[in-house]
Amino acid sequence: MRRYGKHTDEDDIRTRPGRRNTRPRTNIRPKHEDAAEGMVLTVDRGRLTCLVEGRTVLAMKARELGRKAAVVGDRVALVGDMSGKKDTLARIVRIEERTSVLRRTADDDDPFERVVVANADQLAIVTALADPEPRPRLIDRCLVAAFDGGLTPLLVLTKSDLAPPDELLELYGALDIPHVVTSREELADGEAADRVRDHLTGKITAFVGHSGVGKTTLVNALVPDDRRRSTGHVNAVTGRGRHTTTSALALPLAAPDSWVVDTPGVRSFGLNHVDPSRVIHAFPDLEPGTEGCPRACGHDEPDCALDAWVAEGHADPARLYSLRRLLATRERKEGD
Repeated sequence: MRRYGKHTDEDDIRTRPGRRNTRPRTNIRPKHEDAAEGMVLTVDRGRLTCLVEGRTVLAMKARELGRKAAVVGDRVALVGDMSGKKDTLARIVRIEERTSVLRRTADDDDPFERVVVANADQLAIVTALADPEPRPRLIDRCLVAAFDGGLTPLLVLTKSDLAPPDELLELYGALDIPHVVTSREELADGEAADRVRDHLTGKITAFVGHSGVGKTTLVNALVPDDRRRSTGHVNAVTGRGRHTTTSALALPLAAPDSWVVDTPGVRSFGLNHVDPSRVIHAFPDLEPGTEGCPRACGHDEPDCALDAWVAEGHADPARLYSLRRLLATRERKEGD
């Protein structure tokens, strides 16, 4: 059957549009000015649980964010269904600027940087005084990550009924880091949680620690209403604990604007991402002495100006020793 007459032209012939390029492209993205503000509480296989106006909302990352990932503690903007009802899903369309970032790598040779917690004010480094034995090099690495990421460190020493804390506290005395010493009995009767809680009011505090040191037990005591994690034991042969926390989780304390973030137990804390030149910022009493240092000085070299600065009495020699010990920790393994 003939569809067109003898004298047809181009305007008479109907064409079917191609499947590609049917919609004009644009670089303009929606601003989502009416998006709701929220805070990421936990991340699980691409789904993010967020706190929005006092209720928990399940969300996913919008495609427009590309490879940018949201982590626990992030302040985000959300659109979509934010009722928090079952089988509903909102979209995270914007991740706000972070005030601090706790990062780590698997080891010092791993170039892949992992953000553990965002916007935390404080890093509580939980260490057992025995069972398992304390690992000062791991503590040093956590301190470097805290100083580099803009977090204030807090030492929490557990199991003081098994070993005294004096030697370990002396090692970090020059750093003037606040600390809390607890025993298993104090943890059981709630006294330990009360003393730790005094350091957490009005802050977002991330808890890190080697497996088996009692970190999750302490978090459970701090937030009893949200207890959701089991605790493990320490292997008598290896001295290692069993991982009982598998993902970071932000939990609210009773005091306003107070949160604890429980993170998975670590057996290593890589610092491949840390620029050693930024660690000096955590030592304001030593920083003026670096003005005479040669360019790109690592502050542990023979011509470092800090030696003369300290010798002249401008700072405590123990502070310089602590700085250099922290700088050197990138070159050593945690178990050394």
